[in-house]
Amino acid sequence: MKPTLPQGTRDFSAAILRKRNFIFQTIRDTFELYGFEPLETPAMEHTETLMGKYGDEGDKLIFKILNNGLDNPAKHDSAKNDFESVLNGKTMKGITERALRYDLTIPFARYVAMNHGQLSFPFKRYQMQPVWRADRPQKGRYREFYQCDADIAGSTSLLHETELALIYATVFQQLNVSVEIRINNRKILNALANLCGGADRMMMITIAIDKLDKIGIDKVKEELATRGLNEDQIKTVESFISISGTNEEKITQLQSLFSEDAIGLEGINELKFILDLFPHSTFHSPLIIDLSLARGLNYYTGTIFEVKAIGVQMGSIGGGGRYDDLTGLFDVKGIAGVGISFGVDRIYDVMEELNVFPESIQKGTTVLFFNTGAEEQKYIFSIAQNLRAAGISAEIFHESAKFDKQFKYAEKKNIPFVAIIGSKEIENGTCMLKNLANGEQKEVAVAELKNNF
Repeated sequence: MKPTLPQGTRDFSAAILRKRNFIFQTIRDTFELYGFEPLETPAMEHTETLMGKYGDEGDKLIFKILNNGLDNPAKHDSAKNDFESVLNGKTMKGITERALRYDLTIPFARYVAMNHGQLSFPFKRYQMQPVWRADRPQKGRYREFYQCDADIAGSTSLLHETELALIYATVFQQLNVSVEIRINNRKILNALANLCGGADRMMMITIAIDKLDKIGIDKVKEELATRGLNEDQIKTVESFISISGTNEEKITQLQSLFSEDAIGLEGINELKFILDLFPHSTFHSPLIIDLSLARGLNYYTGTIFEVKAIGVQMGSIGGGGRYDDLTGLFDVKGIAGVGISFGVDRIYDVMEELNVFPESIQKGTTVLFFNTGAEEQKYIFSIAQNLRAAGISAEIFHESAKFDKQFKYAEKKNIPFVAIIGSKEIENGTCMLKNLANGEQKEVAVAELKNNF
């Protein structure tokens, strides 16, 4: 049998993992800096916990897990008739009661709903775990991938939105990736819908607006007309789309457009609060009002975020927003929430394209001790242990072999130093140390070896 991987999954070599771990650690350290605590939830959830939370299309992408015992003849006949229903997206308890998590947000909401009596609010958690989606694999889209989320439950304070924007700015500055942090507010989009016939039109309007970059204003207007908007309403949407200038200028134009709409003015004031508090001079990542930003409108209730890399053709590499009643899905009302997510796979691709990964993160073994014989090996082993105790990574070649073979091993693993200790060196208390990068070779005292790296 030829070994293969399931579609949409990947193996990660040491070189790739070190880069990915650099991204993870940068994000983790920043989360901790802002007072977020780690949380892990199971890979699987009850199917009913996940179903109905992501829309019809999302439900179809949930990986369901077969129950144990389907090989039992007594269960087989009853289960056999249920498979067609499962394939159509239904949940049949005779066949499947559990599923792999689709994202980290719903498990977080479930955790808060289960434990809200013991949690200290606001509850600030971060989570960095894999999720699974039965999607069609393609470039940048996988069936198994990591999400890195930070969420706050139990507070409506806009300080949290500001700090989440700062987390984005801090992380990408440390990763040396220039980004634009785009923000909008669901309440402003609600106000636009109100001007165009009512709140029930918000989804159709924003779906059209979301295509602006791809199809242009004329095609957006055509789509709005086919969706039932009259000429005046289409002009209102066009005025909204045409708002431009600095953030301050956009705010002024929005205040004029929605001067009679209380919910719209509330959304505008929320954006002003965040912009006023965000210290732009500290970061090279600007915070920009983007009125075409929509992000899952059946999900968010206030501020929404999206992050895009500058100078790279890539979709969003981060996003999130406020969702003020997510735990209501689990009959626990009144717990507000806001959160962001980092797209690690896309961030990795951006950093590769920009060539901004530090060379130092590829550091593995520092020194390889050549194996010069059974007797020498005992002596070498104690020296290697002393180096390890000092925090210097060391290997001993696994067998006494020709030096050429041992050199090739060091070169393939990019080990920068090799150390050779034979009977003569043991007698003198010395070591031959060679730097493979520049070819320099010198004799050093074993007692001083750790000072040469």
